[in-house]
Amino acid sequence: MNITISERPFGTYKGNQVTEYTLQNKNGMQVAVINYGATITKIITADKQQQFANVVNGFKTLDEYLQNRAQYICCIVGRYCNRIAAGSFKINGQTYTLARNNGNNSLHGGMQGFDKAWWKIEKREADNSLVATYFSRDGEEGFPGNLQVTVIYTLNEENALTINYTASTDKPTPVNLTSHGYFNLSGNMDTPIIDHELKIAADTYTPVNAGLIPTGSIAAVKNSPLDFTIAKKI
Repeated sequence: MNITISERPFGTYKGNQVTEYTLQNKNGMQVAVINYGATITKIITADKQQQFANVVNGFKTLDEYLQNRAQYICCIVGRYCNRIAAGSFKINGQTYTLARNNGNNSLHGGMQGFDKAWWKIEKREADNSLVATYFSRDGEEGFPGNLQVTVIYTLNEENALTINYTASTDKPTPVNLTSHGYFNLSGNMDTPIIDHELKIAADTYTPVNAGLIPTGSIAAVKNSPLDFTIAKKI
């Protein structure tokens, strides 16, 4: 493998140094991640004409991420991505109350979710990976249990980026992690993506109510605007 890992200062957050770590393979593809939110700042790759460009939305400074934190730009979202209805849930008969930061609901882990946390990042050159870890304490944002989270970004020589998530806890707790990426394959973030072709290997979806909470039913995508089982323009 000819993966290299470089790093550069990216600012300071809550008294901690923020560093941008960049994975690069022999083809010139680059994936960069910072400690703030374990956020992907860029994915630079070539098109079929071998022209390189960044295909994810991102910023050049930490201040810009802090100013646009409500958009969850390419960060890790948790402890629970998406919405929890009415900002509460029950486990074993006990009710847990969360911040309602999206109307009547709790969204993306609350007011200070994993996207706004400082993550420890370790370079693993032997595995061509960046290992981001975060410890969420019992009661953080109202969630029960100490939670140890690990997110591993791995770039290979076939230009594939793999994101692996693991979490362990000492109490039953909801966990739903994701990378909240914004892609634009044109390489120009000022260009709309409506001409992108999309294919999704899913025959069904989960309908939501007016508050964007799943109703519990499962519906077919066939004959609906959500049918991307065959590639088509957005």
